[in-house]
Amino acid sequence: MLQNDFFYIREMKTEGDTLNVQLELNPGHRVFEGHFPGQPVVPGVCMVQMIKEILEQALEKPLHLRQADHIKFLSVIDPRINASLQTDISLKHTDTGVDVNATLRKEAVVSLKLKGNFVFV
Repeated sequence: MLQNDFFYIREMKTEGDTLNVQLELNPGHRVFEGHFPGQPVVPGVCMVQMIKEILEQALEKPLHLRQADHIKFLSVIDPRINASLQTDISLKHTDTGVDVNATLRKEAVVSLKLKGNFVFV
């Protein structure tokens, strides 16, 4: 679990089937000691995990990423420069979970686009 250690949710707004979330990264987290020393970059797997944990909090159910139709890493995130981020997630509920379109960004600079399906565990 990365929430409340690697990243923090500062604000979460729900409008229909859309989540708008303000995040704050922990630039001192130990993951950055190895990824990469002197030039910290948020690992792609952590970006995907943050989306999953945000969804779990919003839906109040544990999830598993079943399928990812598209995952695009468009720009690196240096936590020393871009510690405040926003994620926008649109949901479509299914019988077993949710279909998701998500972006992780700093203002207009998008770092991650994800389209996939999460199932309830």
